[in-house]
Amino acid sequence: MEATGTDEVEKIKSKFMSAWHNMKYSWVLKTKTYFSRNSPVFLLGKCYHFKTEGEYRALHSFQSSSAGVSTEISGNVEEFRRDFISRIWLTYREEFPQIKGSALTTDCGWGCTLRTGQMLLAQGLMLHFLGRAWVWPEALEMDSCDSESWTSSTVRKLTASFEASLTAERDPKVLARPPASRDWDVTERRNELYHRKIISWFGDSPLAAFGLHQLIEYGKKSGKMAGDWYGPAVVAHILRKAVEEARDPELQGVTVYVAQDCTVYSSDVIDRQCSFVDSGKAGTKAVIILVPVRLGGERTNTDYLEFVKGILSLEYCVGIIGGRPKQSYYFAGFQDDSLIYMDPHYCQSFVDVSIKDFPLESFHCPSPKKMSFKKMDPSCTIGFYCRTVQDFEKASEEITKMLKSSSKEKYPLFTFVKGHSRDYDFASSPLHEEHDLFSEDEKKRLKRFSTEEFVLL
Repeated sequence: MEATGTDEVEKIKSKFMSAWHNMKYSWVLKTKTYFSRNSPVFLLGKCYHFKTEGEYRALHSFQSSSAGVSTEISGNVEEFRRDFISRIWLTYREEFPQIKGSALTTDCGWGCTLRTGQMLLAQGLMLHFLGRAWVWPEALEMDSCDSESWTSSTVRKLTASFEASLTAERDPKVLARPPASRDWDVTERRNELYHRKIISWFGDSPLAAFGLHQLIEYGKKSGKMAGDWYGPAVVAHILRKAVEEARDPELQGVTVYVAQDCTVYSSDVIDRQCSFVDSGKAGTKAVIILVPVRLGGERTNTDYLEFVKGILSLEYCVGIIGGRPKQSYYFAGFQDDSLIYMDPHYCQSFVDVSIKDFPLESFHCPSPKKMSFKKMDPSCTIGFYCRTVQDFEKASEEITKMLKSSSKEKYPLFTFVKGHSRDYDFASSPLHEEHDLFSEDEKKRLKRFSTEEFVLL
């Protein structure tokens, strides 16, 4: 009887907290975000400029000040909107199936880092299955909660085409599709299939490979429970385990590598890429590399800004998770010294992704938000995707140059080292363990990471 009474109290407490969080986290999209028309905007390697279409109808080359990375500038704000909205947005949810070992049916107030970690992984999977050029055909059909959040009063007054692009979102004529063709229809159907499949992997049910329920089960191995706050470093290791344990055949061609002590060991990455698939045949896997770092001591060091901007200028970047203390955001771009992010602190209702044609709108963010770089918490995890070994070698060379150019007299945020971790007397992480998902060495490391303490060597 006593146990039953305790359960009832927990359920009542959970419902009360759910109602409170639903009210508390339902206003996150109401704040306005302003963009300058004079500065380029980067979004995961794509560059846009909010000037008149007449001036910027042609594409130009833009050199990133931090790394000399060449990319393209587009003059149409709708292209930026379409690209941003197409990214997968994962937020707090309520009324989903009860989490095993708890009375929780919502992650409001504690699951934000798990949600941003999901977004990081989702972008990696989108690059793998859909490519960076893919955009959701229905992106501009979504209603923005506040059209003013996409521009500033200066732009509205001085740029007629910019104003027109904002009103055009409600005009179905601008959504005209290209002439129907068999090849185009096949490609569209294939892309939409993967679009839905990727989202379903992050559904809020115990069966979803990368859903909250599964991630919490892996987190228990590092001492984390449902309701605890997860740091960006711990989440990186949880994501690695989730991908390793995924059984969907579609996911056998992807692996995740987490840097040890701010060091990426090239041979360990390549070993993961060239590991055996379930069929017993050797095959090359794509790799998502996650690097937990600190951008300073107690406060973020603004000297690292140019490097962070350089990383977000790369098309194989899958974003950065971090933010403020106890508040995690998914950073996907920047303008000037402000980072563009998606906010998971928005309470939405549970969506059953197992049903056919489940609604997609709540998995796409209608408007971006911005944060000054110096307001970030130093702890974060950086992610990037490499489809082949050659891509990894090229990426490591490019990022190493960026690290050297941005560090100057400081130590770099992280390093690429040739060889295996065991060559430097570090214990290498096994790919599979029958009884325990984390080795003793990993548990010690995760315990240290959970306090978000890093030693910059």
